[in-house]
Amino acid sequence: MAEQLNRRSREMTEGLSRTANRAMLRAVGFKDKDFTKPIIGLASAGSEVSPCNYHLNELAEWAKEPLRKRGGVPLQFNTFVVTDGEAMGHEGMKCSLPSRDTIADVIELVARGHKMDALFGLGGCDKTIPGTVMAMARLNLPSIFLYGGTILPGKYRGRDVDIVSAFEAVGAAGRGIMSEEERHGIECAACPGPGACGGMYTANTMASAMVAIGMAPPGNASLPAVDRAKRAEMGRAAGFLTGLIIKNISPRDIMTRRAFENAIRTVMALGGSTNAVLHLLALAREAEAPLTVDDFNPFAETTPILCDMKPAGRYVMNDLHRVGGVEAVMKMLLDRGLLHGDCLTVTGRTLAENLAGVRVSLEGQDVIHPFERPVRAAGPIFILRGNLAEEGAVLKTCGIEKAEHSGPARVFEREEEALAAILDGKIRKGDTIVIRYEGPKGGPGMREMLAPTAAIAGAGLLNDVALITDGRFSGGSHGILVGHIAPEAQVGGLIAFLKDGDMITISASRKLLQADVSDEEIARRKAGWKPREIAYTHGALYKYAKLVSSASRGAVTS
Repeated sequence: MAEQLNRRSREMTEGLSRTANRAMLRAVGFKDKDFTKPIIGLASAGSEVSPCNYHLNELAEWAKEPLRKRGGVPLQFNTFVVTDGEAMGHEGMKCSLPSRDTIADVIELVARGHKMDALFGLGGCDKTIPGTVMAMARLNLPSIFLYGGTILPGKYRGRDVDIVSAFEAVGAAGRGIMSEEERHGIECAACPGPGACGGMYTANTMASAMVAIGMAPPGNASLPAVDRAKRAEMGRAAGFLTGLIIKNISPRDIMTRRAFENAIRTVMALGGSTNAVLHLLALAREAEAPLTVDDFNPFAETTPILCDMKPAGRYVMNDLHRVGGVEAVMKMLLDRGLLHGDCLTVTGRTLAENLAGVRVSLEGQDVIHPFERPVRAAGPIFILRGNLAEEGAVLKTCGIEKAEHSGPARVFEREEEALAAILDGKIRKGDTIVIRYEGPKGGPGMREMLAPTAAIAGAGLLNDVALITDGRFSGGSHGILVGHIAPEAQVGGLIAFLKDGDMITISASRKLLQADVSDEEIARRKAGWKPREIAYTHGALYKYAKLVSSASRGAVTS
């Protein structure tokens, strides 16, 4: 690389006044020749906390030598992870969504503080992906994101199992449908090694979205964490980042409105997670790309679900990888004129150029379906409006026969209360479970409701009970589910004033979330209402509750 490519770091490394700065850098391995090279921040979410991130520091080591050979100076630093699978169902889940924005802040502060010229980001678990790329969009330095990869499925009694199998075993065992021996066997087999949760849950959804949006290279989303090709992938990515530095291509050149449309379309075709709504809105804000919650419905209505993926379907990411990966699905969409092929990507080529050599074969497999025989005719995610969702709410339709429901409210003030009622057999067919004060501010932290939704599925009530919440759902959740209700209970949304027995209508066809309560009765219930006291009086969750925006705007803190 030529000397002028250290565009930012020269402020830290050049001239007499920077003698002390260079002295510090020499202690971590810099030589005279390195002070004219671009400094590449190697941001790894590596951690022993979870299988999703367990191997990321090894990937970071594999990236360093290729980055050096191409004329850069990599400096590794770590972000962190709050892993949903372990935080689920208790106070720890309040920390998950806040971790996304904190990861972005960490990367911003390190990169600004050390005048880094470029970023190479590694993420695994759900929030490490958008958090890393949010920082890239905010800083607008030449950047590339690499996903650590999916976990392989576990095996139990001859069938594939994964983390959602373990969650659903709770409901089945709690109702006496499953033996303790089987439950324990699934628990022991579900997570066989490194990698993020295997179905089309949030991590794999967002990894796919990053390829579609152009911030991750093709092939990255579906390659398993333990695949030996990961080492070569790090080398290729180093080459791509070098090209971005030389050409001074930055994230906002890539993350345009049209690129976000490509990401939304791809998420819909894959049957992806509702968390994509939150994260893509947050990314668009950082990239200064125009995107609102109401922009999702047109893509849901015009994009069939082409992949039979868990949690609603039969297959995991490794199965999709075997039949062509995310690129095969994107190629099908592109050939139908449903993607913008002229969008720039981190390879330095356009999306269409990246996909030019992809060959799609639908014969002998049913992981990917043809347009003529989709898994569903319309996408998995719809935005609802109504008196319960004046700012919007997100309906997930994967795995249900008909996304229409009308039933009496069963109101719970927190997730744990609802889970106990489900496990105790107190929920009946036709009920609408309401879990409130779990929103971004009210939780605080907007917990995912995987434990109660998995218990509903395990209890055999998947198509008979609805659940609505101002919290959110795991990518592993499926059923008649409405989350992200805004305004949330904590700021006086109607969900705060629901009572047991109120009839709740959920309609995908009408894009409606409505409580059958008169305006007069609503006004009577609201009289004298005050927000609840937040349970935290200082620290990270207190600050988050004070700063976070509505879910309809991505629940961002910036």
